Amino acid sequence: MLFTRLEFLWLFLATFAAYYVPGLRRLQVGILLVASLIFYGWHSPQLLGLLGVSILLNAITSFLASRTGSHARLAWAATGVVANLLILAFFKYGALLTQLAVNVLHLPHEGLVATLIQLPLPIGISFYTFEGISLLVDVVKGRVRQLDHEPGQKGAFPRHLVNTSLFIAFFPHLIAGPILKASHFYPQIGGKSFAHIRWNVVARSLLTGYFLKMVIADNLKDYTFWLTYPYCLNLGTTTGLVLLFGYSMQIFADFAGYSLIAIGLAAMLGYELPQNFNFPYIADSLSDFWRRWHISLSTWLRDYLYFPLGGNRRGPLLTCVNLLLVMALGGLWHGAAWSYMVWGCYHGFGLVVERLVTQSLSPRLPSTLTWPPAVIAILRGLRILAVFAFVCLGWLLFKLTDIRHVSEFIEMLFKKTRSGAVIEQVTAVACYSVPVLVYHAMRLPAVEGMVRSQRAAGARWPDRMETLVLGSMMAALILNSGTSNAFIYFQF
Repeated sequence: MLFTRLEFLWLFLATFAAYYVPGLRRLQVGILLVASLIFYGWHSPQLLGLLGVSILLNAITSFLASRTGSHARLAWAATGVVANLLILAFFKYGALLTQLAVNVLHLPHEGLVATLIQLPLPIGISFYTFEGISLLVDVVKGRVRQLDHEPGQKGAFPRHLVNTSLFIAFFPHLIAGPILKASHFYPQIGGKSFAHIRWNVVARSLLTGYFLKMVIADNLKDYTFWLTYPYCLNLGTTTGLVLLFGYSMQIFADFAGYSLIAIGLAAMLGYELPQNFNFPYIADSLSDFWRRWHISLSTWLRDYLYFPLGGNRRGPLLTCVNLLLVMALGGLWHGAAWSYMVWGCYHGFGLVVERLVTQSLSPRLPSTLTWPPAVIAILRGLRILAVFAFVCLGWLLFKLTDIRHVSEFIEMLFKKTRSGAVIEQVTAVACYSVPVLVYHAMRLPAVEGMVRSQRAAGARWPDRMETLVLGSMMAALILNSGTSNAFIYFQF
């Protein structure tokens, strides 16, 4: 079920109404669970079986891990983690690995082989699998206090099963994140009051999220469609680059929009979801970009993979190896295609080069404290442009998931330099990209500093401008929403 469809509106309104009925506070968790199961199984009820298996697996292994000694605790947690990864590998990478075996071993396309190649990808499996793993790790680390009960206490497991079910199935984040950590979500589980809803968070998140998704991303998709193969080979250099720029705007608006909608919906139900995007296109380094883009995934990879591998504590060489490995696996997490791993390696290599160059040049450069502010601003602007260009080129591996198609497109860019730009496409991309650029520009340090100083001086125009912008987004949603389309990250 899509957040942008009418059936979701009716489901949410019914859930919201029942959720805050006086006297039903004790049933709020159950109401959310029922709504979440309807939401997830609306178009594919068979997927509820796999979701149920994931919930039971993680509830049982995490509960047993919390009730045993250190060695048994690690054994139960490891069992749960391995089982999660096996389920993810089977459903997400079974077709890819089978196709690889077919190509290498020349297996016939029949029987079990044909079944595995056509294996469907359960929606949201990457997200709720990672959340199950985070639960198990947090239990081992002692971060989930709700499990600290006496071993013989009655009702402990049923309560933990209900809490785990809500943690994994909570519908605002179920299909495309943000990826939650058990230590952040479990303490929030409990009765909620209508009077405590943070309406300012709800309004800003929902309006901005739906605007980014329905006005920006859904309109841009009609033009970035021409980046698909083989249509992209007929584009000229200028049009191809403009559409790639437009796709960068689209993928941000689509995914950041989803995350903001999820945050707003959760806030209406009394739950706080973590920020997932922090204006990534003003990042002035690749490491800064990954602190701003898909924050819940990057922090998950950092906390549950990069740090356990040793992080940067084992010398420069192993630090570079860890970066490359984590980014390669992070890329492969996005989809069962080699292009995603190449995308991860592309970013991993960029992070390694950036780290080595920074460590090499930093001691030799004069302190920036002595530089004129204008020079610092210009240099930061150039770094932002360089990082954005690097990131934009990488998104090509998301749009064209066959490496050969990517190479053909890049070859076209060098060959068709004299082809004229398609004015309609260039104009449309420019129009729909401006709001995203302004959205980011408002968070540049110079602009934020000016707005803060104006507010401190008692100026009212910043608040009036914010109200005008929110009103304009509402009008655009009514007048210029694009044709509804699934969120890009649903495929992951």
